[in-house]
Amino acid sequence: MKKTRFFFLALALAVMTLSSPLAWGVGGDLDEIKAAGKIRIAVFGDKPPFGYVDANGEHQGYDIYLGKRLSLDLFGSPDKVEWVLVEAASRMEVLLANKADLVLANFTVTEDRAKQVDFAKPYMKVYLGVSSPKKAPITDVSQLSGKTLIVTKGTTADSYFSKNHPEVKLLKFDQNTEAFNALLDGRGVGLAHDNTFLFAFDKENPGFVTAIDRLGPEDTIAPAVKKGNSKLLSWVNEEIVKLTNDKFFERAYQATMAPAFGPAVDPKSVLIDKLD
Repeated sequence: MKKTRFFFLALALAVMTLSSPLAWGVGGDLDEIKAAGKIRIAVFGDKPPFGYVDANGEHQGYDIYLGKRLSLDLFGSPDKVEWVLVEAASRMEVLLANKADLVLANFTVTEDRAKQVDFAKPYMKVYLGVSSPKKAPITDVSQLSGKTLIVTKGTTADSYFSKNHPEVKLLKFDQNTEAFNALLDGRGVGLAHDNTFLFAFDKENPGFVTAIDRLGPEDTIAPAVKKGNSKLLSWVNEEIVKLTNDKFFERAYQATMAPAFGPAVDPKSVLIDKLD
């Protein structure tokens, strides 16, 4: 009888444990983050000016600037961050696998992605664009028919052209650096990506131009947390509203993006003025 009671007690405890959010791996709960004394933030390592590792091995960029501010507001120090490097295609995976608490890797909000992760309020606007050589500029999507266009896997550019333009041959790469090296090598007539990323590339490589700079609808960039992580989501939302209204992102733009874009890009085309 004692063994039977013990068995059912153990079974009940197991069910309770498996049913709890912690056991199912909601991951990165705000209380857990505070207890750990650090926040794990997924960022790019090869996507200047948003997230990249400099020659000294330091993380730099717009998303890093934001991540450090979130750490400052949460812990009183900008250095309580564990940076988790990701590729475009693995941004959701790190949340689902509890390898990161928050994604700031220039993550465009889409309906498909919102089914798998929870997006916070946006902190940036963006369109798709196509960069191409100045000597053979792509000024209209019709010029891409039957031609090879370079994209990075898992990006909105990859999704947009896969769904809407099957007549375009896509050459896909896992990493941004691989994709842009392919463009420099002439392995495609152009490269599609977020226009903000292309502006920085063109400035660094004056032989290229983003002649198509507003393709498709206007999108937004926002932080993402694991589905159901309501406490962290609520806190990040409050932070984004506060930082937007305090003009933090204008300062972040001037510190990180303005040097990469130059005066040709209007900050108002990138930044969100106000949030409620």
